[in-house]
Amino acid sequence: MRLICLPYAGGSAMVYARWRRGLPSWIEVLPLELPGRGARMDEPLQTDATALVDQLASELIGTPLAEPYVLFGHSLGGLLAFELAHRLLALGAPRPQMLLVSGTEAPAVRDGSRWREPLGDAALREELLRLNGTPPEALQSMEIMRGTLPILRADFLMCGNYVYRRRRPLPCPLHVFGGDLDETRAEALEAWRAETSGTFGRDMLPGDHFFIHSQQADLLKLVAALLVRRAWPELAVARAGP
Repeated sequence: MRLICLPYAGGSAMVYARWRRGLPSWIEVLPLELPGRGARMDEPLQTDATALVDQLASELIGTPLAEPYVLFGHSLGGLLAFELAHRLLALGAPRPQMLLVSGTEAPAVRDGSRWREPLGDAALREELLRLNGTPPEALQSMEIMRGTLPILRADFLMCGNYVYRRRRPLPCPLHVFGGDLDETRAEALEAWRAETSGTFGRDMLPGDHFFIHSQQADLLKLVAALLVRRAWPELAVARAGP
């Protein structure tokens, strides 16, 4: 099973670097690197979600997608994973076994209006402080901020420019993860239910927006259990017992 992962705003493929050690060996973790960071540092940053998803889908179509795959994304990555699922299906790719979204409101109810204009450096730092996902020493490092803030600015613009388009619900199960202290409302997570014609589930974990890190071990156990049920439903039933 291939687990294709998309990072949150300001993040890179390195967000998922430790997931390979935390998941069973039969799950192949494939973090997607976005333009302008990591191994794609020389490529221009993207602020248009549709254009980015078209690019990522074209790249994935060139890989062996015949094997079962699951899409995962946190925050902005959740929106990108959702749009990528639709785009891959439109291109004739096999449907994903499951869409997993984390720490993000359903696209039909989200409001990204506060990010529609480019944020200055001070406003970006305030966002980092509010989200509580950046170590204080990183916020105080001019060198780190010099590399981080342009990426974050572009990603926030992508969030602000995102336009939801109502389409036929995805023909795959959809599961949502949330943090019980995150500002993302429970009803906004529940609204993802309308985006699938398959089964829907939701798990809440302790923590704020970056529970993906603070609760990584528990999150990966939940992800692995969901993928077991997709790969070997009879095994999952046997484990559950009578």
